[in-house]
Amino acid sequence: MSNESLANLLKEERRFAPPADLAANANVTAEAYEQAAADRLGFWAEQARRLSWAKEPTKTLDWSNPPFAKWFEDGQLNVAYNCVDRHVEAGNGDRVAIHFEGEPGDSRSITYAELKDEVSRAANALLELGVRKGDRVAIYMPMIPETAIAMLASARIGAAHSVVFGGFSADALATRIKDADAKVVITADGGYRRGQPSALKPAVDDAVAKAAGTVEHVLVVRRTGQDVAFDAERDVWWDELVGRQSAEHTPEAFDAEHPLFILYTSGTTGKPKGILHTSGGYLTQTAYTHWAVFDLKPETDVYWCTADVGWVTGHSYIVYGPLANGATQVMYEGTPDTPHQGRFWEIVEKYRVSILYTAPTAIRTFMKWGDDIPAQFDLTSLRVLGSVGEPINPEAWVWYRKNIGADRTPVVDTWWQTETGAMMISPLPGVTETKPGSAQRPLPGISATVVDDEANEVPDGGGGYLVLTEPWPSMLRTIWGDDQRFLDTYWSRFEGKYFAGDGAKKDDDGDIWLLGRVDDVMLVSGHNISTTEVESALVSHPAVAEAAVVGAADDTTGQAIVAFVILRGSAAEDEKLVAELRDHVGATLGPIAKPKRVLPVAELPKTRSGKIMRRLLRDVAENRQLGDVTTLTDSTVMTLIQSKLPSSSSED
Repeated sequence: MSNESLANLLKEERRFAPPADLAANANVTAEAYEQAAADRLGFWAEQARRLSWAKEPTKTLDWSNPPFAKWFEDGQLNVAYNCVDRHVEAGNGDRVAIHFEGEPGDSRSITYAELKDEVSRAANALLELGVRKGDRVAIYMPMIPETAIAMLASARIGAAHSVVFGGFSADALATRIKDADAKVVITADGGYRRGQPSALKPAVDDAVAKAAGTVEHVLVVRRTGQDVAFDAERDVWWDELVGRQSAEHTPEAFDAEHPLFILYTSGTTGKPKGILHTSGGYLTQTAYTHWAVFDLKPETDVYWCTADVGWVTGHSYIVYGPLANGATQVMYEGTPDTPHQGRFWEIVEKYRVSILYTAPTAIRTFMKWGDDIPAQFDLTSLRVLGSVGEPINPEAWVWYRKNIGADRTPVVDTWWQTETGAMMISPLPGVTETKPGSAQRPLPGISATVVDDEANEVPDGGGGYLVLTEPWPSMLRTIWGDDQRFLDTYWSRFEGKYFAGDGAKKDDDGDIWLLGRVDDVMLVSGHNISTTEVESALVSHPAVAEAAVVGAADDTTGQAIVAFVILRGSAAEDEKLVAELRDHVGATLGPIAKPKRVLPVAELPKTRSGKIMRRLLRDVAENRQLGDVTTLTDSTVMTLIQSKLPSSSSED
């Protein structure tokens, strides 16, 4: 990224100190950075001791064959025991583990003692189906407690799970089943979404047929009561099989490097990448970061991560991190606007949620709906707010703090990936003076920096590529079945460094700002401009609730900036406003960053995980046939966007 472009980035002068009461009683203090810097491996060995080990590790890290790491390799533990049994044994069996809120309004609360019994029954059921240590179990489920129970049951018996997001197609599921060679698929008849039952079992039937003989059994949870095809030789109802199992199961201890799960992430080319995570190091870092970054007090906090378990955020910060810490958490099945746009805040009020972890996409949607909606609910229980999934625009950050956190709660903006397994860069709520829009600095024990094309660390104020320079406990171990792809994908760009694929800059204080994927950097008249900085400039205008920016081929400038914006409810769409928005970006970032076109739209194309599909917007901007739209929440959005194109704005 050019220095000229960096110089024009949004200048963020706002600062927010930690609340005095939180700082005085924080789980983690500033000394943690010094401790970790002085003895990084000793620091992680100390965090590993927060877990219960059947055999305590004596070796922290084996980095003799980089980048293939082994953490705590001579230690043994059981992940499910750490997430469930040990809390019951410590006298906390009556503590609620999960408050489940179904989209139709049904709810149930499951204590740690009840969760232990359910996980044990499910583990015994998997054993009856022939699943053994080292096998793989595919999970294709809605957001219901049985999904977490299935994951923990797999971990309990040493089978690696592969959770596939319930919004993926049968073809996508089949590819993942086949690549992992899954022996059993756990699914449901369906789930609820936007007020209607959404079928899952038909996609599983299709996928199992396409995976050609790898799957021996399909275990089916009754959730919606929909009629589904049932193969009596292969398919088994959860309530019938699991329900008749013993609640007694003695967990076996496995090596720290025993595979825990495979989670597939899309590759830019070729088949999806099966990211392999193992047990001891992964659980150490997810548990520590969940406790540290959210300042978790398990005796009093109610925690809610709004992600889906089908994504890594759900693995690390719904299932493994919170349960390892003995947290009480909320699990919600549905969408933020069913049956009304205040549903999230109704849930916060009902359960007195104190820690909320959600995505910038959701925050910008709430902004669009209006300040008056959260104002109708009692949100005074909230004390820490988190952001995850993509860089958050400063204005969305400030709105979140003000309208959800009453201008008193710290906002922790976290950067990490499927591949990193756990949080890597984030403020600490009791330590950090936070800046809207910045993830700020690596967590204690993490070595991350920004480098230029020649792998030289950039000075404060410079920009380039985000890299990790030392191994970390929850790092991916490889791509399932393809070590060479692992090397080529993550370790070939900069020798000895993990390249995350994200662009970043350091501000004058040395804090890190994420700029999105490097393929979301536009080259306009020889200047590199990130989509994130233009989107942030647009969202800083009071008329704009959300923005997505792409670079479209242009004969004159190489690429031209095309912006799609969702206006706030009171803003009127007209040519005057469009011109004002273009000028606003030019004034904020410089003339080179002024969009060639600004198109107000009703919605943006998003996957069910909340990711904006800029690839499809680029297709529209360049008047190409649309690519695959099957992962979108609502594919009709693209038709509406295409209809707007002829009325695009004037150009300078």
